[in-house]
Amino acid sequence: MATPTKGKAAQDFVPIREIRDGVIITDDGRMHMLLMASSINFALRSSDEQEAITAQYQNFLNALDFSVQIIIQSRRLNIEPYLETLRQAERAQPNDLLKIQTREYIDFVRTFVSSTKIVAKNFYVVVSFVPPTLELKRGLLGLFGGGGAGPRVDDAKFEEYRSQLWQRVETVSSALASTGVRTAPLNTEELVELYYGYFNPGELERGEAPHLRA
Repeated sequence: MATPTKGKAAQDFVPIREIRDGVIITDDGRMHMLLMASSINFALRSSDEQEAITAQYQNFLNALDFSVQIIIQSRRLNIEPYLETLRQAERAQPNDLLKIQTREYIDFVRTFVSSTKIVAKNFYVVVSFVPPTLELKRGLLGLFGGGGAGPRVDDAKFEEYRSQLWQRVETVSSALASTGVRTAPLNTEELVELYYGYFNPGELERGEAPHLRA
């Protein structure tokens, strides 16, 4: 009888060496920062506004001397936290008529969402930097709190490279702002939760993703 093999943990498939001070360091030594970006309703703008936005975006792309990635994340909207808030309001409501109306509204929202696939979209811009060299030292705890140790970027070099990466982030943020798109860099905790959600989508949809700290 064959001995069953132990499956690999999700973090074994994550090509991330370290998340530190809002910076992702991948196994190939590259450094990345993620910007969450707002959206604009292009279709509702006037033709002149659309032309201006398009021109600004073209200028943004033409001015770049480094690569960026634009990521669109689509996930089914989880309304359970919202419904639970409504249930609490219903229980605390002293007016019987308003209590009934709240209950009917909860039933309406639940029925509507169950019959219609409502998707939440998030937009991200990945800005990267390739250090000329990476001086490493041992002693990093695994990304998701596992026991494995890995290499860690030397503090002095990390700050030097992070400063150069941040200059690129500011360039991208400023250029996108001219098109009406607002951006905000994700911090360490937000990055860990984002990647946790990618590799544990079921828990994220149920609202069970833990608040992790790197």
